[in-house]
Amino acid sequence: MISLSPVQSLLACCLVLVVGRVLTTRIGILARYSIPDPIVGGLLFAAIAYLLSAWGGISVSLETSIKPTLLLLFFGCIGLTANLKLLAKGGPWLIAFLLALIPFLILQNAVGLGMAWLLDMHPLMGLLGGTITLVGGHGTGAAYATRFADVNNIQDVMALAMTAATLGLVLGGVVGGPVAEWIMRRHKLAGSLDPAADAGHDAPDLTENAGPPSAGSFIVSLTAAFVCLVVGGYLAALVEDAPVSLPNFLWCLATGVLIRNGGEHLGLKLDDRVTDIIGTIALSLFLGMTMMTLDLSSVARLAGPLALMLAVQTVFCALYAAWVVFRMLKRDYEAAIMSAAFCGFSLGATATAIANMQALTRRHGPAPEAFIVVPVTGAFLVDILNVIVLTSLISLPFVGGM
Repeated sequence: MISLSPVQSLLACCLVLVVGRVLTTRIGILARYSIPDPIVGGLLFAAIAYLLSAWGGISVSLETSIKPTLLLLFFGCIGLTANLKLLAKGGPWLIAFLLALIPFLILQNAVGLGMAWLLDMHPLMGLLGGTITLVGGHGTGAAYATRFADVNNIQDVMALAMTAATLGLVLGGVVGGPVAEWIMRRHKLAGSLDPAADAGHDAPDLTENAGPPSAGSFIVSLTAAFVCLVVGGYLAALVEDAPVSLPNFLWCLATGVLIRNGGEHLGLKLDDRVTDIIGTIALSLFLGMTMMTLDLSSVARLAGPLALMLAVQTVFCALYAAWVVFRMLKRDYEAAIMSAAFCGFSLGATATAIANMQALTRRHGPAPEAFIVVPVTGAFLVDILNVIVLTSLISLPFVGGM
């Protein structure tokens, strides 16, 4: 076995990100469909690790204990760049996005339950292949898997939940870009980087600080990000026994929002360019490590009916994003970007949704309102709505009572 130290694991992840960037810029189909760099590089690493293990008897072990911190750091930075004035301006977007999301949560679970019935599986497995892991992610999947194993005596449920959540990250990152690119081609939409683009999009002022970012501005933004981690963790611990469990990253994001919008009154002014760089690095490392540690042998062994269920969910999500989400928004460039983000967090996680948007906006131009509405919806509102929907479904006799 090859066991990498924390520093070596970070180095390996950075190399994977570099390889991912090279591949996505030089391979036409990857660039055309805006596949995120961490997804490409991480999957390549996972495939190589699988071949080494299967054919050479060599297993590679990464030290990934930093992953939760990276994710919290990313959401803290999202909060630190969230201008509530822009959020207020994006109010109609937020309402429309929620109106598209609520029926989707119900329909995604209905698809999962229907597939479980067709495949002669326990109905709770349908929910595991629904919003528990696809919208809820690894954390929600682990929580419900523990409950299903203890109360319902479902075997290997934890491994299945983690496999579904991990595959959801991959699928959400793979399908989001192509959906948005198809929408933009079909409706002849373009961002501000295109000469034919509509110049009416108001972008956040990331350049209000004159000159290049300084080392001091990096230290200030990094300090604020770590404050988000500490305060967010403390708040999460205070409410961990509450009737409704909220994800830890929500508190980090909320702390960042308070610092960003309240700090100005105290003379604290952060350079949004720097904070955005820190958050992007944290997100890339998190997604890279997640993809690198994907155990393809376990996926092949456990997938089976679950793979078929996830394939159907992916098709359903792509169709819903293209034909419902986009149409319920303003049918413009920002709506196309939000449709890609919808694929990200409805199959994977909010981090995947942001990665989809970053990949698209890097190629086509900024979508400021999308970067305000999607994080708030994906990191906060969707979790509350998901808990309500799941609690209602599990209480049904033909679902949780079997």
